[in-house]
Amino acid sequence: MTGDKKLSILGHIAELRGRLVKSVIAVAITTILSFVFANQIFQVLLLPVPGIKLIYIDMTEMIGMYMKVCLSAGIALAMPYLIYHAVMFVAPALTPKERRYVLLVLPWIAAMFVGGMLFSYFVLLPPAVRFLTTFGSDIATPQIRIGSYISVVTRLILATGVIFELPVISTFLARLGVITSSWLAGKRKVAIVGAFILGALITPTFDPINQSLVAGPLIVLFEMSIWLAKLVQPKHAKQAATLPTTVG
Repeated sequence: MTGDKKLSILGHIAELRGRLVKSVIAVAITTILSFVFANQIFQVLLLPVPGIKLIYIDMTEMIGMYMKVCLSAGIALAMPYLIYHAVMFVAPALTPKERRYVLLVLPWIAAMFVGGMLFSYFVLLPPAVRFLTTFGSDIATPQIRIGSYISVVTRLILATGVIFELPVISTFLARLGVITSSWLAGKRKVAIVGAFILGALITPTFDPINQSLVAGPLIVLFEMSIWLAKLVQPKHAKQAATLPTTVG
């Protein structure tokens, strides 16, 4: 019995190692592919700053930025494959019915990740860049380093893509009975405060307008998670959610 258990643990470790190796290879391939289109990726990332000349002051800075941009693009391209391996690693612990739910959720995970990145690029990034590049420009002329700009842009885009996974993950966990809509609703106040904290952490500016541009969609995503959880949760959880709560 002990030997079987040890073999099982070793088997899980071997499977984890195999999936990690495949994931690293996938990121390496997508990163190399991104190098082929590196100039086009840079042009897309620079669109929110028309007319502003970015500078670099270190000899190796541009090489480092090429590596960072291509690695970020590689991770974004490989994300569906990475999520697939993460899910398949835990799949043996799920029932056949739960595995079917996983397969249904996977396309939505990829779609929401892409949707979050697009939302960040078209909605969040332009006002944030405008604020940062014009604030105090009547006092001093801004000379923005390419490294600083790329760090802000990639962090904002990737972080927003991950955050947009909230409704999909909440729906999946509610369907499995791990969480309920009533439990989520009880965390509403915490979620609202957390949304503004995340908005302050993610956005590169300190003004409340840009922070609200992040916090607002996060609150909407949380409310959507409550509604979707109520829609898909098991019947016993739905019945419990409709019972009147007593005030202690």
